Amino acid sequence: MRKPALLLLAILVVCTAEVRAQTTTPSEADKAAIKQTALDYIEGWYEGDVERMERALHPELAKRIVRTNPQGQSRLDQMSAMSLVQGTRRAYGKQTPKEKQQKDVTILDVFENAACAKVVAAEWVDYLQLARWNGRWVIVNVLWELKPPAK
Repeated sequence: MRKPALLLLAILVVCTAEVRAQTTTPSEADKAAIKQTALDYIEGWYEGDVERMERALHPELAKRIVRTNPQGQSRLDQMSAMSLVQGTRRAYGKQTPKEKQQKDVTILDVFENAACAKVVAAEWVDYLQLARWNGRWVIVNVLWELKPPAK
């Protein structure tokens, strides 16, 4: 009785692992859509293109940065989707000269309807959390850090 139970358990483990492996591999379409969302976000910023920025963001987005003062005390600053859209509308991103507009996108992970990506921009690095929302990929959260000043 013990051997058949162990054999059944082994078969179930192998089958479960096989199903899990099949569902964790993102499609090329998903990877392209995630990259396009990240590009809509950063290129929309640089170009002052409100439509692209709005398309990239979930309406309840939170973009956060930890800032530490000289005494070592940290605070968490936050921007909303609306503040990013307003900054885009005001063309703040257009102040970055074209030749300095870095927009390197790396997809870090995708699982089902969630993804993480990294955007290296001219003056900062963004870590994006994206979700498939109403059939399209949107940015839900961003944790970012300013690059150190050039020496």
